[in-house]
Amino acid sequence: MQHIFHSLQNHFLISMPQLNDPNFQHTVTYICEHSESGAMGLTINRPSTIDFTMLTKHLGIEIQAASRVNTPICVGGPVESERGFILHTTDHTWSNTLPITENIALSAAYEAVEEIAHGKGPESFLISLGCAGWQAGQLEAEIAANAWLVCEADLDVLFHTPSELQFAAATKVLGIDINFISPVVGHC
Repeated sequence: MQHIFHSLQNHFLISMPQLNDPNFQHTVTYICEHSESGAMGLTINRPSTIDFTMLTKHLGIEIQAASRVNTPICVGGPVESERGFILHTTDHTWSNTLPITENIALSAAYEAVEEIAHGKGPESFLISLGCAGWQAGQLEAEIAANAWLVCEADLDVLFHTPSELQFAAATKVLGIDINFISPVVGHC
């Protein structure tokens, strides 16, 4: 039997109630990259204790755009927790930008943070520290074990929904209410 691989790039992973990993309980994770070698994503609904002001101060960047001051920084996942990732619309890119879709890209550059602080840069963005990563076959096994619901990513949920509402908004993309999903899996 031939194995057919289906990439989940540009999809949301919505944690199921029975997922016991504290890094991912009640989370929505955006899949940036997915191949047969593994996957990488950013948890989008877990704000950190660090805000944009703290980040720019640490990097020695002066904020010139007052609207950016209270921009939250997400805990993107337990991998590379000291590294910053910027998920953003493609209206602005940098030399190290990785295109994900026609509308979404991923960057990890000092100059990106600097331009955002100066009121330039992409129209919509999400900054995270750390990411989530899966080895070859690991994500597929977790999905098969009912740890995640999967749906296509929604730009409004990704960039324009407050973090405390993203979990419910992502489940609505699927047309379900997560409160009615049982943590117990049944098979006939």
